[in-house]
Formats: sequence, C-alpha cells, structure tokens
Amino acid sequence: MRGADVRRLAALGLVSTAEAIPAGEPSLAALCAAGVLLGGLSVAADVRPDELVGPLCQRISAQRLRVLDARTSPPELWVQVGETQERWPVPDVPALVRELNRCYRRDSTVRAIASLGEWDEARQLWCIPKGALGALLGEGLLQAENSEELSALVAQA
Repeated sequence: MRGADVRRLAALGLVSTAEAIPAGEPSLAALCAAGVLLGGLSVAADVRPDELVGPLCQRISAQRLRVLDARTSPPELWVQVGETQERWPVPDVPALVRELNRCYRRDSTVRAIASLGEWDEARQLWCIPKGALGALLGEGLLQAENSEELSALVAQA
C-alpha cells in the first residue's frame, strides 16, 4: 500500500494515527496488525467461531444477535437475530464472517467485515463502515479475501 493510499484511508477517517504506520509499503493486513486501521481486529489463527462471535459483534455494532447454542460436530452456531432463529454452519472464521455479513447486509448501521488474511501468525479482520465500502472498492484500496462478498454488500445498498 503506497503512502498516497494510506493518506486516502486517513481522509476517509479509517486510520487511527499516521505515527504508527509501519515503514515501507505495508499491506492492509500489516496496518491492521499494527493497530492503525480503525475497526481492525487481530485474532489468533486458531480461534474458534464461537469464541470470536461476541467480540466481533461488538466491533461491528451488531444488535439483536443472541447465540443460543454452539455445536462442535458439525460446527455450527444456533443464533437468534431479532425474532428469527437460524443455524449457521461455521467451521472456521471465514464462515463466521460470511454469516455475519449476510445477516446484517441490509443494516447500514452495522459495519461490514473484511478478511485481510494472516499477518504475524494472526488473522486480520477489518470492520468497515458500509458507507466507506464503495470508495474503498472503487478506488482499489481494499484487497480482501472476501472482496466479492463485500462488493455484493455495496450493490445491495
């Protein structure tokens, strides 16, 4: 990521401080790991979805979600969102990210979750205000493992 790209992220209000930016041309995952991205979250590479759902829901400002049960075989979460109960097959963190993005796709107040990959032996997740997604994707500033999913969120807005 070039310096101009980081300045653009700052202009969008998506970075916390320029002083903490790693030298060179760091990737988004490196920026996330350094604590520069507002809404960034570094989690252990082996974290289970049932361990992450609470902190991740807090980070994206998800409301009305309650975990009713967590199963290991098959790995799934039984959740209640508002009045609706659902079973989410979540064998890993990317599946949890997919389910949360799907569940809150129409709620503009809930942040979208970008999966930035692994850095420093941790998975890097970036919880982005949905209003900034269009600019990030349109300007090529968001290279995420789940870019197609995020593009679909912009199209639905």
